[in-house]
Amino acid sequence: MPDTVATMNEAQGNEPLKSIAEAAEALGVTQRTLRFYEDKGLISPQRVGTMRAYSKREMGRMQLIMRGKRLGFSIREIGEFLSLYDNEEGGKVEQMRHLQGRINQRVEELVEQRDAIDQTIRELKQMDAEAQERIDRISN
Repeated sequence: MPDTVATMNEAQGNEPLKSIAEAAEALGVTQRTLRFYEDKGLISPQRVGTMRAYSKREMGRMQLIMRGKRLGFSIREIGEFLSLYDNEEGGKVEQMRHLQGRINQRVEELVEQRDAIDQTIRELKQMDAEAQERIDRISN
């Protein structure tokens, strides 16, 4: 496939482009994942003939998408966040405030989950200690 990648790069000038296979490998995702996010309108790879060609911009957008998913945001929310990067300056303050609000909400959700997990761990350790005490009593 090097010839097709070279053809893609020549078609776009100096910007290095990646084929779908190269982009998937570099990002650690499947080609199907890339096509999924393209179908959702979150990325728009260039086309050279019938081939998808991924620029630095699309690779960066995919990294933001993966980060958003890792942080627990929905595809719709990720799309909103990506639109912040697309808009240069107009109306950006209000959009950034919205982003901050959603981030703070997610932090609160995660803190609540952590508190619930910590409580569950304490209860399980207590149950383990009680079970061990009973085992010790029965064994003696």
